[in-house]
Amino acid sequence: MFRVKQPLSSSELGTLWLTYQEKTMILRIFEYFLEKSDDQEAKNIMGMLWQELDYYVELIKGVFESEGAVIPTGFTKEDVNLEAPNLFDHGFDIMFLRILKEISLGMYTINMNMAYRIDVMTIYEGLTSVTQKCYKLATVYLLKKGMLTLPPIITMPKRTEYIESKRYMGGYKPFSEKRSLNAIELGFLHHGIETNNIGMQLITGFAQCAKNKEVRQYFEKGKELAKKHIKTFQDLLLENDIQFSAASGSTVTTSTVAPFSDKLMMYCIDLLNGFCIVGESFGTFFTLRNDISLKTALLAKDVYFYGQEGLEIMFQHGWYEEPPQTEDRNHLINRNDS
Repeated sequence: MFRVKQPLSSSELGTLWLTYQEKTMILRIFEYFLEKSDDQEAKNIMGMLWQELDYYVELIKGVFESEGAVIPTGFTKEDVNLEAPNLFDHGFDIMFLRILKEISLGMYTINMNMAYRIDVMTIYEGLTSVTQKCYKLATVYLLKKGMLTLPPIITMPKRTEYIESKRYMGGYKPFSEKRSLNAIELGFLHHGIETNNIGMQLITGFAQCAKNKEVRQYFEKGKELAKKHIKTFQDLLLENDIQFSAASGSTVTTSTVAPFSDKLMMYCIDLLNGFCIVGESFGTFFTLRNDISLKTALLAKDVYFYGQEGLEIMFQHGWYEEPPQTEDRNHLINRNDS
């Protein structure tokens, strides 16, 4: 008895399409980083990631072909210039890889929750395993090289306690006493500084080499937004007598030759904008001091509008590939009316 093949659902089509866009972008980025790296351990990590992602990109292509769907364009060899000189100093490649794997871990969880076919679930299961392995290798590498700052250490709790007053949430009233930060809030603020510092270095490099003037100005605006995030989070730590010093140092060279197309760089920043909004929403939800929640919500709002501005630029230049969409029934029904 023959079993009818389960068709690809709209959610699976959509998540695979997004995954294809993201992975082809990452492949192009790490082709450049691999070409420029002179550290064998870093090259091993990046090379392993490239091989694994290339394998899964081919699997996704196979799913599209078996369903009679067009293969997305994504990002191709035209979007990377391997001859461009180093745009970033040593170590930035693995720092950026680690951030990308943070994004991927969250995306695969969502994508798996929207998958119903065994082959699609298997793709996300495999990608999750690769991502966890690469994230661990990147973290160990960066710690060994002294390129990561560990989160603050606090006194270990000796007993369990319960919150007994809504004053625990106080913070935004000018004359009210603010309680000290808890471990969850400290972790969120540390992570916010770490990721925005890397983002600031990335977008600074992009601003130096982008060919389109409007894109350069957009990246410059993003650099200032990242600095605003860092200052906000650092000020909150300083109010709690905690000093944070990012260990990445200066990571942007003086090169103005673009290793990537403006299209790829804009899409990369769009991806990071989404990650930033989700991360700050997570921090806002789990933060129990209302002044921190308010500040992070306002920062997320700024990122949202910045992201919308970026999308408009991409649409204007034809750089944003249109996702698969439902049939326009009104157009089909009224096609002969004019």
